[in-house]
Amino acid sequence: MAFLRNLLATILGFFIATGILFFGFLIFISIMSSSDEEALAIKDNSILEIDLDQPIEDYGGTYTAENFEYSESDYSGLFHILKAIDIAKTDDKIKGISIHNTSGTQGGIATIKALRDALISFKESGKFVYSYGDMYTQKDYYLSSVADSIYINPIGDFEFKGLASEVLFFKDLQDNTGVKMEVIRHGKYKSAVEPFLQNSMSEANREQITALLTSVWNTILDDVSNSRNISKEQLNSIADDLAARTPQKALSTGLADVVAYQDEYESLLRNKSGLSDNDDLEFVDIFEYSDKKGRKAILNKPNNKIAVIFAQGEIMYGKGSNQVIGQEIMIESLRDAREDDDVKGIVLRVNSPGGSALASDIIWREIEITKKEKPVYVSMGNYAASGGYYISCGAEKIIAEPNTITGSIGVFGMLPNVKGLADKWGIHAEQVQTNKNAAGYSVFQELDGNTKEVILEGIETIYETFVNKVAEGRNMTFEEVDAIAQGRVWSGTDAIKNGLVDKLGGLETTVNMLAEDKNIGDFTIETYPKYEVTLGEIIIKNLTSPKTELTQEAIKAQIGEETYQVIEQLKQFQEMKGIQARLPFELRIH
Repeated sequence: MAFLRNLLATILGFFIATGILFFGFLIFISIMSSSDEEALAIKDNSILEIDLDQPIEDYGGTYTAENFEYSESDYSGLFHILKAIDIAKTDDKIKGISIHNTSGTQGGIATIKALRDALISFKESGKFVYSYGDMYTQKDYYLSSVADSIYINPIGDFEFKGLASEVLFFKDLQDNTGVKMEVIRHGKYKSAVEPFLQNSMSEANREQITALLTSVWNTILDDVSNSRNISKEQLNSIADDLAARTPQKALSTGLADVVAYQDEYESLLRNKSGLSDNDDLEFVDIFEYSDKKGRKAILNKPNNKIAVIFAQGEIMYGKGSNQVIGQEIMIESLRDAREDDDVKGIVLRVNSPGGSALASDIIWREIEITKKEKPVYVSMGNYAASGGYYISCGAEKIIAEPNTITGSIGVFGMLPNVKGLADKWGIHAEQVQTNKNAAGYSVFQELDGNTKEVILEGIETIYETFVNKVAEGRNMTFEEVDAIAQGRVWSGTDAIKNGLVDKLGGLETTVNMLAEDKNIGDFTIETYPKYEVTLGEIIIKNLTSPKTELTQEAIKAQIGEETYQVIEQLKQFQEMKGIQARLPFELRIH
């Protein structure tokens, strides 16, 4: 009887808890819905404020639930932010834009390039763009250089010094600990594994990183030169001599316009907004504005659609999420777009350093199937390298930003080995098997020649497959692709020269090109993937505000940036499964 009583109590408790959770969710949705009209209101004489102190994904995501009607879109991604800036051009309530630099712009250089282009277009409406910062990192300045005037705190910091990339090497660490990575690779430039093989940079790796940094830096110089009317030669001289390292020096070199405190900057904004000195400024955060305008989207849209499918994050075998590209969610998105009669074309937006070769190939195959029914173009973001290029190479056209990091057509495999550590600790392993290859690879045994040969055979096969698919997709010969492959990375600018990319531009350029090429009239954008979530995940997502990034920042503050990077790099290699088509992890541009 006691058992039945406890069982019934447990069941009853479960249903009560579920009911409370469900009704709590309904109340929450009701409150949110009732406040929508008020939340969507923008006051007169508002200023759109851009403070990019949080990471920016290309796509925030659309979330649905399988067992009940629910659909929620996150409008914080770059795609919607660019649309919001465009809308603000004709929004009478928005007087201008203020770029506020606080803790450093979060985002890749290609992301910043896209934002700069949007701000340049915004200025053509006749509205103002101003910038203020207590400090300017180099990425902050790259974005802010489009402003009508750049203000900086008198005691602030200013950075303009060129680009660099630091590589960490772990060979001695492996030798000292007895834990090492067994590496098999194809491609002399496939430097993702180099830190585990030696203690210094190879000439091939130095060559490719130098070429990449130079190309990216030249794009930055071109943009800043055009915006600030300072020659590239002068800008390089300023960078070499650190001649803008203080607010006063930044002013004297022409990189900044005014050295002032924030209250003085706000007086300027009042004046430009037609307010008196006693009026409060009305700032609207760009993420909030993007959310408001996204939710007020016009319901009577054209029937024609262009599907934009976002592939962002590392490529891993499995389902995938809004930060990981899995073949399952990509296949589902491609099929949904393909089977929607209103969708007249597809743009695959790729922002990925690559990953699983198997998952990449499966996604490539689904794109090939889709191409037979509807045109597929590719738009590249910050990265579209290795596996990211693998899934792109079959597209009808490929468009990249000048600063996109792409190429890296190469393959490698890594196997952790702890034999040295096991020997130190007195751990010994022996195997019993019916056939000589039955045991496969063991982390407690040295990699034998036969096993290595088998793995290398798989890597060579995938490399040849990769190169052949690029050759077919880009109308090149195997030899032509192989000459620019070998794992080497390229900027978007250089990728046009060697045939890996068709044109420079962002996502909007790609969408408009597709519409023009295929004679698609008025159209609306349909975004994918649609991520399925549970009731519990919905409630947690809406009621919790702390983000993973905040936790990461707290960890960095405790252990230091350098230590955090080492741990993260080792963790990433540990999580790899199968043969990899991946961008070098150590490529950090700063």
